[in-house]
Amino acid sequence: MGVLEAARLYAITPDAEPATILNLVGAVLRGGADVVQLRHKLLARGELLELAREVGSLVREAGRVFIVNDHLDLALLAGADGVHLGRDDLPVEAARRVAGREFLIGASANTPELARAAVAAGADYLGAGPAFPSSVKAEKAVIGPAGVAAVAKAVPVPVFAIGGVEPGNVAELVAAGVRRACVIRGLADASDPEAAARELKAALVV
Repeated sequence: MGVLEAARLYAITPDAEPATILNLVGAVLRGGADVVQLRHKLLARGELLELAREVGSLVREAGRVFIVNDHLDLALLAGADGVHLGRDDLPVEAARRVAGREFLIGASANTPELARAAVAAGADYLGAGPAFPSSVKAEKAVIGPAGVAAVAKAVPVPVFAIGGVEPGNVAELVAAGVRRACVIRGLADASDPEAAARELKAALVV
């Protein structure tokens, strides 16, 4: 958990071509992203492992934290710092037994009760949301900045708002006391991802 205490901006990659993702990762790292998560639902596992190794190299060179979404085995093979597990993935406690104590494990929680359960199971940090309406998780009920804040108050680990976060609404999170955010489309769809990352990071560290 310690390595994430100062983290504010957590960038998540979209389902794009590997070259596009590598360019995006470089841009958001230059813009100040503290954490980069490789999330790709379309690539074959072999291609995803190759991409994870390339992304991991960029993130390590920048001295930031590298997370792989969903796949514990690929995260370990790629030398990532951690894995993020959704509720349909490997249970946190099982992943902890395989990965060991030093490996970061993130989980998702949209209520204080689920957050406490995830931390009890061994999660080092949480993603809470959707904070705002999002095309990535359109089926999920929005909990809003106040909902994210409630999750953050319920547990002693870092909690990152996720879902629809972009430069235009990040101030609403900060007003609710939330200073950590995961961002996908707010970076990937930006005309200048580096500038967008810099703007988001500056808003979160105020």
